[in-house]
Amino acid sequence: MIRSAKILLLGDIAVGKTSIAKRLVFDRFDSDYKTTIGVNVLSHEVTVYDGGANKMRLVIWDTDGDFSQAIFNTTYVVGAAGAIVVADTTRPATISSMADLIEGFEERFPGRPVAAVLNKVDLAEPPALDALRPSLRTREFTRTSALTGEGVGELFNAMAIAIRRRDL
Repeated sequence: MIRSAKILLLGDIAVGKTSIAKRLVFDRFDSDYKTTIGVNVLSHEVTVYDGGANKMRLVIWDTDGDFSQAIFNTTYVVGAAGAIVVADTTRPATISSMADLIEGFEERFPGRPVAAVLNKVDLAEPPALDALRPSLRTREFTRTSALTGEGVGELFNAMAIAIRRRDL
């Protein structure tokens, strides 16, 4: 039996949430941008190597970037096993929003894994750690490019392992 885990994709508009999900699920990048309205749900199966080879179905909830903190008052977040919060390295304001979303997720779902993602690293280098808000300076970041695929598979595999270890 394959376990399923609901993963929220959170972040501002146009940070690349949908592109990251499509890169994982379909292994492609669409340059034709269409704003997500509400939520898109995609599914992808991964093999988790944590002492054995176990399959896990990730049910990815790609959310509308207009929600911001209000997302935590919707039914979209119910049952989330983890979250991936995305910022755009070319837009520093999205990194500040990332910090707010991470704090909101951790408050609503204590002990559940949350990944901080700096996307579009093919376009710009992420800012120096000392330029970030204090709450982000000690956090590990995953660098991704939905365009090239850099870091995307590793991001979701790491999330699956974290969920499995916590038995969520």
